[in-house]
Amino acid sequence: MPALLGHQLEPSGASRRVLTAMGPRGGWMLWTLCLCFSSRQNAALRVAMRESSLEVVRGDVVVLPCSFFTSSLLTRLNVIWTLAPSSSPQTPIQVIVYDHGQVIEDPSLIGRVGFTGIPWSADIVLNDTRVSDAGVYRCMVNNPPEAADPGIGEVALSVLAPPSLPACQWDGDTDSGGSVTLSCGVAEGVPTPEIRWDKLNPEEISLPINMEDERSGSVQIVNVSSQTSGLYRCSATNTLGTENCYINLSIYSSPDSSSGMLQGVLLTLSMSLVLLALMALLLWLHRTGQTRRWREGKEEEECYNEIRYTAALMKRSFV
Repeated sequence: MPALLGHQLEPSGASRRVLTAMGPRGGWMLWTLCLCFSSRQNAALRVAMRESSLEVVRGDVVVLPCSFFTSSLLTRLNVIWTLAPSSSPQTPIQVIVYDHGQVIEDPSLIGRVGFTGIPWSADIVLNDTRVSDAGVYRCMVNNPPEAADPGIGEVALSVLAPPSLPACQWDGDTDSGGSVTLSCGVAEGVPTPEIRWDKLNPEEISLPINMEDERSGSVQIVNVSSQTSGLYRCSATNTLGTENCYINLSIYSSPDSSSGMLQGVLLTLSMSLVLLALMALLLWLHRTGQTRRWREGKEEEECYNEIRYTAALMKRSFV
């Protein structure tokens, strides 16, 4: 301990007389004993954290380091680890305790937390890490009769997690000329995922987004038309990956007045042509019937005249 060795003690007059009586060798022995006693009286337990912050991916294992230095026996060693969660830093919880040779774990962490080298080291290991494990961990060491200076160390733990599957929804009027709002939100992800909206067809287009909060964003489309129809994608991205959800939007367009008038005119012309064709057919059938009757009447008349002529000839021949 250099600080203690550099401190000079001035002997009193009585001490000088005792040292003179004991001789040079006895004087040095007495001086050494006094120095050791003074060092023990001024010794203090020290805690040192090898890391001030750590990162771990959710589900992995992490070791939280805590070193301490003491000159006393470890029979009365006491180590307490606590956590101030990121979600509620004002309400710390006890993680694990070592007291007089016994280890006590928090019930919610049984099987996931433990000391790695107690009593020689206060390091702990945390298995199967979860997002809720993130926060500030404090290592407090006591080893009576030594006083702690300061006796407390801190390490901040961040638990990284990929984005969860975002939820897509739409709201509004899908008739032509209406307005539609596309919304997207993600529940989990560390670091906080970035939200992005894209229209995928007929070509991919990035859309301006309104962030409602750090985990949700929306796109508003006004005066929609048939060109607004298509497949839309919401992406949630952070350093560990990307998740997507989709909306297939269909806009219903009513026909305009000009196209309706044109269709009406075409329908009227078609019906007129059909009626004209029917009238022409009826007229042709009527004329064909009259011609046939006229021919049949003429043939009957010629046949009658022939028969009458033949009878007259026969009468004349008999006379």
